[in-house]
Amino acid sequence: MTTLRDTAERFGALHRPGSPLLLPNAWDPLSARLVEAAGAAAVATTSAGVAWALGTADGDRIDRDSVLALTRRVVAAVGVPVTADVESGFGATPAEVAVTIEGVLAAGAVGANLEDVHPHDPSALRDPVEQAERLAAARSAAAAAGVPFYLNARIDTYLRGVGDPDTRLADTVARARAYLAAGASGVFVPGVVDVPTVTRLAAEIDGPVNILAGPTAPPVRELAAAGAARISLGSSVAAAAYAVAQRAARELFEDGTYTALEGGLAYGVLNTLMS
Repeated sequence: MTTLRDTAERFGALHRPGSPLLLPNAWDPLSARLVEAAGAAAVATTSAGVAWALGTADGDRIDRDSVLALTRRVVAAVGVPVTADVESGFGATPAEVAVTIEGVLAAGAVGANLEDVHPHDPSALRDPVEQAERLAAARSAAAAAGVPFYLNARIDTYLRGVGDPDTRLADTVARARAYLAAGASGVFVPGVVDVPTVTRLAAEIDGPVNILAGPTAPPVRELAAAGAARISLGSSVAAAAYAVAQRAARELFEDGTYTALEGGLAYGVLNTLMS
């Protein structure tokens, strides 16, 4: 029988600079199965998609138990490793972050994203020493369970436009080094897709670098050549799905037509995936 430790080791090995792990993020069991059926080696949840599906906004507005329950359902739906987005850890203290990681492991997931944006001020980041303490607590919780948990330390310097642009890369690298020293397995730098910056980050950070891609990002081959070890799509897949719902509703009410529904997956295909 495959153990959680085995699954975690398999997931960690998927992070290879130059041959990145590709993650079109899921937000419920069906989206997870669609991703797996498309050939994904692992499934990652998106905190925004999960929050929206469960009836609240993203950004530390949802409760830990709801996220863990959804994570458990996603894990049960697929046969590949799952990593969960737990925002900033659902806790004010490192001890509470450890409780969250214990819950993620109990749900059967083998990785988590832990961000350094301050939950009460999205324009600011936590002090790197404080964030390192939170990451260290998360690592200790996983070590106590005997699982080589993949702790993806998200750094929001670029996404939030924090600090002086001239020193932003240096600040990002400094944070990355502190977070890796505290126990992170890799770092996630959303908001960066230009190849020169990705190349510098990959060269200066001694750990796997995760990039957030989207419609304006370079293709996978270019980000891979720059040294990315993981490329994820974040909330954009869920947002695109909800855009179809919006277009279909507006077309129905405004035009009385249904063309927005063209190209939808067949009922039988979806139902079979969930059987």
